[in-house]
Amino acid sequence: MTTPLLEIEDLHACVGDKEIIKGFSLTVNEGEIHALMGPNGAGKSTLSNVLCGKPGYEVTSGSVTFKGRDLLALSPEERAREGIFLCMQYPVEIPGVPTATFLKHAVNAVRKHRGEPELDTMEFIKMVREEGRKLGIDAEMIKRPLNVGFSGGEKKRLETLQMSVLKPAFTILDEADSGLDIDALKVVADGINALRDGRRAMLVITHYQRLLNYVVPDFVHVYANGKIVCSGDKSLALELEEKGYADFVKEK
Repeated sequence: MTTPLLEIEDLHACVGDKEIIKGFSLTVNEGEIHALMGPNGAGKSTLSNVLCGKPGYEVTSGSVTFKGRDLLALSPEERAREGIFLCMQYPVEIPGVPTATFLKHAVNAVRKHRGEPELDTMEFIKMVREEGRKLGIDAEMIKRPLNVGFSGGEKKRLETLQMSVLKPAFTILDEADSGLDIDALKVVADGINALRDGRRAMLVITHYQRLLNYVVPDFVHVYANGKIVCSGDKSLALELEEKGYADFVKEK
């Protein structure tokens, strides 16, 4: 039997004294794309933060296994090097740090962890420019401080560029469609789809169907009250778009 890439079992987590995740379970195999949809306040972003190891979230029970290892025992940096990537809803601006410098250090940290040779400056610049062209990102943008002065669409394109150069095993896209016009949405979706190779897996967290028109999921889950209340195929997302969440949440 193949070991799942990611296995979450009966996960409970809280922020302060408030429990947000209340018995969440999910199994993700290599190559699969899972969409997680739910109303505001359901705990979708909390789940992504817990998986990435963001401080301030306490796991009170349950387990998370990634590549057969206890994910919760790893630091955020170790999780990233192992192949967990978060495409953030609101990417952080870091003044004074050139985007190219940030990407080069990130890429080489991952390559070193994998036992691969680090890229020198010329090798890296050639690679990142090539990947950037595919996403409509010019060389001047990569020279600018990380996310500083970028539009919402530019920030999301840059997140997609990070995915493209880091090639993570498991990507969490936390409302990657937020604030995007249709052209930017298509560019981001193309970047996401380019990573679909039968091995890498993704968790797409979204409120709406529109991203899923371009990034078609294998499975769709309705997340409410801190856990999955309903699962199905891509047709479930269309049903949610038509009916809303109220009936699904109420029934459960």
